[in-house]
Amino acid sequence: MRLKKLEIYGFKSFADRVEMTFDQGITGVVGPNGSGKSNISDAVRWVLGEQSAKTLRGNSMQDVIFNGTEKRKPMNYCEVTLVFDNSDHQLPVEYQEVSITRRVYRNGESEYYLNRTGCRLKDIIDLFRDTGIGKEGYSIIGQG
Repeated sequence: MRLKKLEIYGFKSFADRVEMTFDQGITGVVGPNGSGKSNISDAVRWVLGEQSAKTLRGNSMQDVIFNGTEKRKPMNYCEVTLVFDNSDHQLPVEYQEVSITRRVYRNGESEYYLNRTGCRLKDIIDLFRDTGIGKEGYSIIGQG
């Protein structure tokens, strides 16, 4: 199993749909201060089930939704998807590719999806149990 793709839409500074593909090997995200590097790691933590807004550097879960600028309106929801190659069937599902998605709306409602089918956070946590993947099952190497 390996991470193939990260899709972000309306999450924090990502007003436009962004798709990051991860090939074999190591991927590094670099850029100047304020370019959204930390928002990428927040998006991964969030889609894997992070429930603490403070951990995501906000006051409430609605703070992860793009809040607008002088030239762009705020968004009504945000969505993050992780896509995994499961051709080795390390995840206990019959799919070759597994996607998990989390969406939250300004009214506070949230939704989770497993391969575009609605599910519970518990289902996603159970899917990744004993794989080393989870909201705290990865390392982020930051400056300093």
